[in-house]
Amino acid sequence: MPAGRPFRIVPQLGLFLLMSLAAMPSEVVGQSYPARPIRIVVPTATSTPPDIISRVIASELTESEGWTVFVENRPGAVMTIAGLDVLKQPADGYSIYAVALPISAAPAFLPHMPFALEKDFTPVVRISSSYNVLVVNPSVPAKSVAELVTLIKSQPDKLTFSSGGFGTPAHLIGEMFKLETGGRATHVPYQQFPQAIADLLNGTNQYMFITTLPVVDLIATGKLRALAVTGPKRLATMSNVPTIIEQGFPNLVVEDWVGFTVKSGTSNEIVVRLNEAINKALAKPKVRDVLAKVGAEPAGGTPADFGKLLNTQIAHWGKVVKESGIKMRQ
Repeated sequence: MPAGRPFRIVPQLGLFLLMSLAAMPSEVVGQSYPARPIRIVVPTATSTPPDIISRVIASELTESEGWTVFVENRPGAVMTIAGLDVLKQPADGYSIYAVALPISAAPAFLPHMPFALEKDFTPVVRISSSYNVLVVNPSVPAKSVAELVTLIKSQPDKLTFSSGGFGTPAHLIGEMFKLETGGRATHVPYQQFPQAIADLLNGTNQYMFITTLPVVDLIATGKLRALAVTGPKRLATMSNVPTIIEQGFPNLVVEDWVGFTVKSGTSNEIVVRLNEAINKALAKPKVRDVLAKVGAEPAGGTPADFGKLLNTQIAHWGKVVKESGIKMRQ
């Protein structure tokens, strides 16, 4: 055999080996994931629905899968602070960005959006869906949505609606309500959610779109009056409250949601592993029961399903922000 021949073969063999080794890490990582604790970064304060829901999933994954999963809260800047935190970490699935409805409006609110959700993050799964209830202080004479709209129109810019902060679901739905009905009311944001409810109870503000958990008992005892829920059907927790559709406002059906994403570049094997484990957790009766207590229903589905929802929501709430003319307070 000529002496030069081995030197022509060896480089080819070396290239083959390098290509084989390059293909291995993704598979190996996917099979061994998770090898250390997983962090869910929540963009809201503790005891808020996204926080509670994320902790329910973290607890179930720890119990049923044997994983170590914990939650960290990074609220602020229309949910973008938490996203920036995750973007600083490697794309390895060990930092999960929990997202909810307000992040859909962030690109329209923020003049310098720090990232593009649809490009910088990969959808994993939608965790839950829920609906809000429109409540008024009992001193407000309106007994229906139509009567409230008539009252607002009779006193332009006089009535106020409260929220737990700028860009929260209560704020966004309130602005959408104004657009759909043509009524002019003033938004009053609060840094502390309990204070928003307190000022609704004492009559400082007249109405509010709010998640069901904090107001179920207040409605039952007559401290607040419920006019409608924003879902397509009545809620089991307040079956006597009509839907916004029954009230004649089908365009005001608004679904709130919570979902998980990871940094783009995370291997598909890890995304699939997370998706399958979380879907399994969402099927557990005890998880469904806890979600029901906070007024939420399990969602689940594929990463692609959640990705479609995100794209639709970004387009929808971007339009609402633009048409309402609201600006982010710096």
